[in-house]
Amino acid sequence: MNSNKALWEKGDFTRIANTMRESGETLVQRLGITNGLKVLDLGCGDGTTALPAAKLGAEVLGVDIASNLVQAGNRRAREHGFVNCSFQEGDASDLHQLPDQAFDLVVSIFGAMFASNPFAVAKEQVRVTRPGGRIVMGNWIPNDPTLVAQILKISSSYMPPPPEGFVSPMTWGVESHVVERFAGAGIPAEKISFTRDTFTFKYPGAPSVFVDEFKKYYGPTMNAFEAAEKNGRAADLQKELEDLFNNQNTSLHAGSTLIPATFLRVTIAL
Repeated sequence: MNSNKALWEKGDFTRIANTMRESGETLVQRLGITNGLKVLDLGCGDGTTALPAAKLGAEVLGVDIASNLVQAGNRRAREHGFVNCSFQEGDASDLHQLPDQAFDLVVSIFGAMFASNPFAVAKEQVRVTRPGGRIVMGNWIPNDPTLVAQILKISSSYMPPPPEGFVSPMTWGVESHVVERFAGAGIPAEKISFTRDTFTFKYPGAPSVFVDEFKKYYGPTMNAFEAAEKNGRAADLQKELEDLFNNQNTSLHAGSTLIPATFLRVTIAL
């Protein structure tokens, strides 16, 4: 099996996505989506940004590598009565099932950054976007002090070294890498803009309980705990993550968690 597919079919990312809904909707509301706009949500999960886009009247296709998340997305679309939103399996590195220039807007929020071939990801996003359309990516930033970058950094420190040739998904959070990848797809640097943005995780429980959600349901953290168990270091990993979540919790209410995480928002004008 594709290792990326295995990673995101592990656990149940919908449990984490539930804590990201409000920020997903806020982001989509800033994208200038109009009725009938054709939108591709790439690496869509179960629809954290796809469903808000459909709510604004867009014709939305969500594509994700994880079959369980595709099923969850289609289920959520039905539950909300969105006939203008559907989900299907696909790999952001190879969207052969999608025609050229089919979408007005391609969105990928913490999705395509995890695909295995970043140059192919850039080319495929450009290929399926019509001239005059836009691509918007949200990418976590390496070594950023906020939540997700630190979760991934801590988790990787408990893992064996990655295979030769592995390209970290976090390199999508480096502006020069983004420019280089889209240059390979024929997009000049002046067509690319960057801004720092924030997603806030909102969980109705204490930070230590939220850590357990990641431990049980978030593929990268699950893998880290499996590796840490083998080395007798699971307690160390647990403590590091609990310290991180407690220190970054901004909630004013005991027993609840509110943690902002910074990301790089990339906009490409075709």
